[in-house]
Amino acid sequence: MTTLTLASPPGGARPDAPRRRKGRRVLPGFGLTLGYTLFYLSIIVLIPLLALVVKSFSLTWPQFWEAVAAPRVLASYRLTFGASFIAACVNLVFGLLIAWVLVRYQFPGKKLVDALVDLPFALPTAVAGISLTALLAGNGWVGQYLEPLGIQLAFNPNGVVIALIFIGLPFVVRTVQPVLEDTEKELEEAATSLGATRWQIFRHVIFPAILPALLTGFAMAFARAIGEYGSVIFIAGNMPMVSEITPLIIIGKLEQYDYAGATAVAVVMLVISFAMLLVINALQAWQRKRSGMPA
Repeated sequence: MTTLTLASPPGGARPDAPRRRKGRRVLPGFGLTLGYTLFYLSIIVLIPLLALVVKSFSLTWPQFWEAVAAPRVLASYRLTFGASFIAACVNLVFGLLIAWVLVRYQFPGKKLVDALVDLPFALPTAVAGISLTALLAGNGWVGQYLEPLGIQLAFNPNGVVIALIFIGLPFVVRTVQPVLEDTEKELEEAATSLGATRWQIFRHVIFPAILPALLTGFAMAFARAIGEYGSVIFIAGNMPMVSEITPLIIIGKLEQYDYAGATAVAVVMLVISFAMLLVINALQAWQRKRSGMPA
């Protein structure tokens, strides 16, 4: 029997083989869009941050250390980070509780409550600060009943914590809520059939599933609170060494034309913000890994 063999064209390529284009991209215009993205980020983010760092280099190291480690500045660090941490811990508990209620229960007005969670996102921070002050001050709707009891919630560090709780709550709720919605009910039913109590089901089945999202929400609420300014200055009292936050220190240095000192303190906040960003990204990557989603 004679076997016919098709001759290969010059170069050894088969006539039916698809032609491969060098550098072919899945998305068209990748080079142009990448260039525009880098240009936009440089103009909006990188260049201003670089200018901030360069301006701080005008100080010598002793001057830089004197600017960022003055007693008044250190007191503002303690208040800013301490109040932010306390507020994030409070939101960790009550944000989980609110997300649980919104996911697991049906009740009249549920959509309204769900919408109110996003109110701190939409409300201007200055309006939030004025509202909290009018509510909690000594002559406010709530403060007038608490002050005779020796409880003062405005114009001191307590007011700072309350304002930071208000603006940070949505971060925890909106991070945990979708994870709770996606949890498999079959696992809870299986645990119930094996005789597990409600607390055991929550501790061993539900909590490990929502832990990465819970930590992510905590980190986001903490990072948001560190840089908060508008809602705090109205209710804090702004007393040096007592209720003065770090962003207010920066504003004060700018008003005194101490630009180098202001940028030095801002660089410290910038470094901490970058560290928080890395923590948030690591927690989100951990959450995707645990849930089996592609990174």
